[in-house]
Amino acid sequence: MIDFNNTKIAFHLKTDSELERAYFLFKMISNQPLVKIGTLATNFALKTNLPVEGLIRSTVFDHFCGGISSKDCITKIDQMFKSKVYSILDYSVEGKQNESQFEFITNKTIDLIDFAVNNESVPFSVFKPTAVGRFEVYRKVSQSEKLEDFELEEWNKIKKRFDRIFNHAKKNNIPVLVDAEESWIQTSVDNLLLDFMKKYNKTNPIIYNTLQAYRWDRYDYLVKLHEKAKNENFIIGIKLVRGAYMEKERAYANDKGYKSPICETKLETDKNFDNCLTFMMDNLDYFHLYIGTHNEKSTLHALKLLSLKGISNNNSKIWFGQLFGMSDHISFNLANSKYNVSKYLPFGPIRDVMPYLIRRAEENTSVAGQTNRELELIKSEMKRRSI
Repeated sequence: MIDFNNTKIAFHLKTDSELERAYFLFKMISNQPLVKIGTLATNFALKTNLPVEGLIRSTVFDHFCGGISSKDCITKIDQMFKSKVYSILDYSVEGKQNESQFEFITNKTIDLIDFAVNNESVPFSVFKPTAVGRFEVYRKVSQSEKLEDFELEEWNKIKKRFDRIFNHAKKNNIPVLVDAEESWIQTSVDNLLLDFMKKYNKTNPIIYNTLQAYRWDRYDYLVKLHEKAKNENFIIGIKLVRGAYMEKERAYANDKGYKSPICETKLETDKNFDNCLTFMMDNLDYFHLYIGTHNEKSTLHALKLLSLKGISNNNSKIWFGQLFGMSDHISFNLANSKYNVSKYLPFGPIRDVMPYLIRRAEENTSVAGQTNRELELIKSEMKRRSI
């Protein structure tokens, strides 16, 4: 049985100083008031052009990101690949909502597909729907509101951008993971990806939609999607995650006066995640699965299912994934046991990636036990090394 407490394997790529930096960062992240103060201070420093980029790069950026460009990431990609941990390059620039930026991100995603073609260590590409189209357009389409003429033009451009990305991915046989959005715009994304799965996922999965298990309606969505795949003969690609917008989702539902789409407790989310996982594992004729989790119990549940079904550790239909800089005890111990594992490797200009890094820090403070587990493992490895 795999041992996630094996810190020698988990942190074998980290130098002593990198391990000490990781301990410092997670200690900071574990303090919620400190994260809020740090966020305000960082935003202020960047807005007023204070010379803080060097400090950010040498601490939080280098720990959680691959670099400022895809070329800049190669050292970390190659280093991890020696331990059979693959990389997924994620251009993590958030919040820019204009047409020129949407075109830029579309072209960047196509460039990253080409990067994957030339690098065995990069098995997938990835993009976020609101990086190639305006949030409000997705919302109106999701809620069946009438689009103004200019919005209809924007929606058609969004569909064309998706198609350009998927067409290029299909030609080069590089699967694309499409990130999830807030529930009130996700319906338009789900429907769009369903149409493209029918077009491009006929023989193998080029398109993976992301399913957020903290939404209580997602199991039923999976069952219906499975029926469509059987009836219309296409393959479903799913990246299964718990979800990243919990507090925002509950606040929005409360403000709009409808029932929250989020499971009431973490226990219910965990159960929904495992049920969705089991359903897809039971139907691998139609599902290819990317399991994005930092949860050890859910990972072990997946390994148990693979074992019970006699599925080999490195079966190409099953991938595991974690974020770079987190849960190395899961990633590297899985890879050491020959499972398919990748790290999401964010990159981009430091100033532009900061919103992503701040969001990750805030998410970590709200995940019960996650940061403490990281600290516990780092301390254990420091003790083993007598640091």
